Amino acid sequence: MYRRQALVRGNSRSGDDSRAQAREWRPPFPLDLSGVLAPLRRGKGDPTWRSVGEGSAIWRVSSTPDGPMTMRLHRRDDGTVVAAAWGAGAQWALDGLPALLGADDDPSAFAAHHPLISDAVRRMPGIRLGSSRRVWDSLIPAVLEQKVTGVEARRSWRELCWRFGDLPPGPAPQGMRVPPTPAQIRAVPDWEWHRAGVDSARRRAILAAAAVAHRLEAAAELGGEAGRELLRKVPGIGVWTAAEIAQRVWGDPDAVSFGDFHIPTVVGWALVGRPLDDAGMLTVLAPYAPQRHRAVRYVELSGFRRPRFGPRYSPRDYRAM
Repeated sequence: MYRRQALVRGNSRSGDDSRAQAREWRPPFPLDLSGVLAPLRRGKGDPTWRSVGEGSAIWRVSSTPDGPMTMRLHRRDDGTVVAAAWGAGAQWALDGLPALLGADDDPSAFAAHHPLISDAVRRMPGIRLGSSRRVWDSLIPAVLEQKVTGVEARRSWRELCWRFGDLPPGPAPQGMRVPPTPAQIRAVPDWEWHRAGVDSARRRAILAAAAVAHRLEAAAELGGEAGRELLRKVPGIGVWTAAEIAQRVWGDPDAVSFGDFHIPTVVGWALVGRPLDDAGMLTVLAPYAPQRHRAVRYVELSGFRRPRFGPRYSPRDYRAM
């Protein structure tokens, strides 16, 4: 089902932003709206994301090839997803609504080889791999998450967005920001990177990506290993970072985050009852190729928690160094 119409809303930041476009789309498959969109959220304080009410509406702010956009999504009782979008990128965002919610994903060939994953598949039929189609917005937070805790990375993401990102178009909730553009990122002074808690290695990787950001968007069209290989041409973007981007941008079902501090241990305890390293996880996930990331996603969503035998990794505050 497809329906598009124009809306006029107040509370905008400019006259052009007050005009919204809307689209209704009824997915031909079970859909967990918040579950599919969840990987795009970078912590509870993510300036590009708001959830208003108890599952009533999700707001997203992002950049697009046509400019910034704000989108509000909610689902009616009949299953129809209703989306309204503001800004120069509104049309681009609405055109990609089905892909964002997993319409391009095909989980039909996925076979669960472990009881825990089989149970997760049964309990969560609405989980699919969505495609944001926008490399740049996923690249910055992915690089920020390299070799630091989630608390550190999310704090840096918030501060970069708040200080250097623009106000979003349309009636976005207070505190939301558009991710900084490549030009805005290249203009960030050295001391502001330090203030945001970003060390020199991650800063260099982000700046290197910003210099060729327009070329990196082609990775979304290539998809698969070819798309990940293009991303890895940027100094500072390796297998882990490319996989984290691919999972979100084109819903890559086989992009496993090898090199992650936690995932091999969680997968190991969940599927074979002991911790694993990357080599061990590669062996355990082999039966799931070419859908190994999907298997990991079900493990993460299953509710399984690995045993803890010591203190958690302590965050480092690069701002104090």
